Amino acid sequence: MNRTVLVLGAGIGGIVAAETLRKLLPASDRVIAVDRADRHSFPPSLLWLMVGERKPEDFTRSLDRLANRGVELRRGNITRIDPARRGIEIDGQPVAADALVIALGADYAPEAIPGLAAAGLNIYTMEGAGAIRDSLARFEGGRIVILTAAPMYKCPAAPYEAALLVEAFLRKHGLRDKTTIEFFAAEPRPMFVAGPEVGAAVRGMVEAQGIAYHPEHQVKEVDPAARRVTFANGTAAEFDLLFYVPPHRAPVVVREAGLTNEAGWIPVDRHTLQTQFEGVFAVGDITSIPLKMGRPLPKAGVFAHGQAEVVANNIAHAWAGRGTPRKFAGNGMCFIETGNARAGIGKGNFYAEPMPQVEMRGPNLFWHIGKILYEKYWLYRHF
Repeated sequence: MNRTVLVLGAGIGGIVAAETLRKLLPASDRVIAVDRADRHSFPPSLLWLMVGERKPEDFTRSLDRLANRGVELRRGNITRIDPARRGIEIDGQPVAADALVIALGADYAPEAIPGLAAAGLNIYTMEGAGAIRDSLARFEGGRIVILTAAPMYKCPAAPYEAALLVEAFLRKHGLRDKTTIEFFAAEPRPMFVAGPEVGAAVRGMVEAQGIAYHPEHQVKEVDPAARRVTFANGTAAEFDLLFYVPPHRAPVVVREAGLTNEAGWIPVDRHTLQTQFEGVFAVGDITSIPLKMGRPLPKAGVFAHGQAEVVANNIAHAWAGRGTPRKFAGNGMCFIETGNARAGIGKGNFYAEPMPQVEMRGPNLFWHIGKILYEKYWLYRHF
């Protein structure tokens, strides 16, 4: 019996799921990856692009290379998902499967905050990171505001890394004394789910570089003409440059499929990543996994990677007796770039109870080199 698995999305989770399935399943089974993009980019490298340490071509690869791994690529927009029947439509054309792996990530919704998109630059997109690079190249001093527009977003360390890399860039170019940098966070502390010790460590890194840190400041609106951010608590801040992490939400097609919960994300079994529908799995940023401490598992590439391996092994074992039955255990890590060729690392078990057990190491040159090597390894290993 020949079977087909559809992997929706070719980000980190989708690529790992598709390539692992292809490796484990018999050649007669089909593995089809679906994405609307032509190219894959390695998201952590956007931070280096922001400060001129990478070019887009350094960390992007053509998705056509998936064919070299035996994965079929279907390019187009997913216009419908039918989880009960394990089918989808690509630009209106139906495609059926025996299993679905949903790895569509999170969409960005800067338009949810009046004036945000018009006034600022998005840290999390290729276009935004390139525009930040160009704006910093023209910058001669003034006020820079960095903000997170909602308390929960993917890559919890990234906006703090952005602030530290921008600070190091300004110092390197003799502009630090002419610049004020302020960080306004919607969350109570950096990397909240990782615990108070990690949060205090990251906050210390930021404040040690003279960056003013303002937690629990939920942005209400931005006035592009006046260059002013207004917060829900009544305070305001003026800026010459505004860099932001936008609100996130699940793609419309996922919400329309009846897959999401009241929080707007797909609930899954925390160990197997199966949804409420048999044979339908979700991995990465699209998922919602509650933790004992009252917050969901953070959205991060390392979790998408680990979850994808679990799902692929379990499908292959169920279908063909191949692979090893696995459970996702909540282990993860992330690098934290601090500028000046230094980085820290936070790692631990996020399923630990009553609180995740996460430790911070560094920052130092060793972990900075580690992040560079991981970037190279990812691009070499998967493309």
